[in-house]
Amino acid sequence: MKHIFPFIIVLVLFSACDEDIKPLEFKTHNIDTAYEANITVAFDEAVKNKELSETANKTIENAILTTVNSSENASDLQTILKNFNDEYLQFTSDYPEDSEPVWELSIETELTYQSEEIITIAISTYEFKGGAHGNDQIKLLNLDAKTGEALHRSSIINDIDGFTTLAESQFMASLENNKDHLNIENFFFGKPFQLPENIGFSEEGIILIYNVYEVASYDMGYTEFMISFEEAMPYLKKH
Repeated sequence: MKHIFPFIIVLVLFSACDEDIKPLEFKTHNIDTAYEANITVAFDEAVKNKELSETANKTIENAILTTVNSSENASDLQTILKNFNDEYLQFTSDYPEDSEPVWELSIETELTYQSEEIITIAISTYEFKGGAHGNDQIKLLNLDAKTGEALHRSSIINDIDGFTTLAESQFMASLENNKDHLNIENFFFGKPFQLPENIGFSEEGIILIYNVYEVASYDMGYTEFMISFEEAMPYLKKH
């Protein structure tokens, strides 16, 4: 299995803000149900402030659902896990002679940023159903710290064009420092620079992540870089 959060563990420094600035607190929730498939789930769950926590937790669960390829017709996490296991059991019944390893589903989250305005949670999902390799992705979920609801890009960035120009310059700078001497042609399949789907916050700045296949080839894995708050601040509505 691939290492989860290949860069976030290195970058993230948790905020030392006092509790007045953090209306939500989080604890790790593990799902320990025994399945025939190899299923592991550990995610951040909001506690205290009951109404706000309920909204935030539903937002987190819904975001997790979007990261799992086996989530068709599933409205909650437990159903996703059961469906994945049932699919594995059906596969082993249909192909008892198949020597593929046990299927695997891993879901993990990481709280990367928390302020009075915004909370960022990184959701990492890995699925393996046999074959050469599994499928993994990272989703950065930005929550409104006061409502627990998901924030869309337009709620965070006030000047998309200006931010895109800044991001492109930072991306190009990251290529110049790359030991493999890559250039932009290696990434966007002949198209102009484009922002990734995943933009979130860490204590050190704005994280931008391209998932596997979003840019470049599978072998290159995740593509990520960061923009400092000082440089990004003129383009941000929330911080």
